[in-house]
Amino acid sequence: MSSLLSNFITDHERIFVLTGAGVSTASGIPDYRDDSGNWKHQKPIEYGEFVEQHEARQRYWARSYIGWQRFCLAAPNQAHQALARLEELGWLATTVTQNVDGLHQRAGSKQVTELHGSLARVVCLDCGVTIERAAMQQRLLDHNSVLIDLSAKSAPDGDALLNDFDHCAIDVPACESCGGVLKPQVVFFGETVPRVRVQECFDALASADAMLVVGSSLMLYSGFRFIREAQRTGIPIAAINRGKTRADELLQLKVEQDCGITLNAALDHIDSD
Repeated sequence: MSSLLSNFITDHERIFVLTGAGVSTASGIPDYRDDSGNWKHQKPIEYGEFVEQHEARQRYWARSYIGWQRFCLAAPNQAHQALARLEELGWLATTVTQNVDGLHQRAGSKQVTELHGSLARVVCLDCGVTIERAAMQQRLLDHNSVLIDLSAKSAPDGDALLNDFDHCAIDVPACESCGGVLKPQVVFFGETVPRVRVQECFDALASADAMLVVGSSLMLYSGFRFIREAQRTGIPIAAINRGKTRADELLQLKVEQDCGITLNAALDHIDSD
């Protein structure tokens, strides 16, 4: 299969790459779905819930404070490194990632669009000011000394499975500029991806001659929309993903193996030619 993937890569000059949670699992960041495309855990917090309910924000920030401590220590794995290398070699035109961990950039990829934003930044929903996540962590601890003694199992996207804890005791810091609501600068479930960002992705896809999906089940429309556009315009699609994807019947090539191992095997095949 590595030779088939390497041929798919070298047969094209401008590949549009779409990555998902499966790229980062080897870095210790849990994914959302099993091999059948079903949720492994309870669905993450919804945007409307976060915005409308103070208690939901208390629960979110208590869990996220803990989760971020491990999340921010995650390092790029061989899948991120292979994609950066393929970009450097000229095969990949752009990488659109559904992940919010920044690991593609840390691995050396330069043409990256963070479709769902970055967990490393926090934005005020009222005045738009942004702060670094490290500053938010410190403010949470300053307001809630109890957080320093808590621990919990990691969940996707910097969340943590914090049970048997009174979230209502959490004092959520407000924006220091206007007193508004602070939220990670990521697209929550039920929230709309900024239109300008989506259009940038469509523009990149329009100039591509192939599409490669890496580590995504494509169950969310947020990523699947690009599959539909590639199909409409006749752009061939390949995927590396363990288990079912929403686009299985639309793929010209599918490799159901580990992303990092598969990409590096394809690189080795390219280097040997």
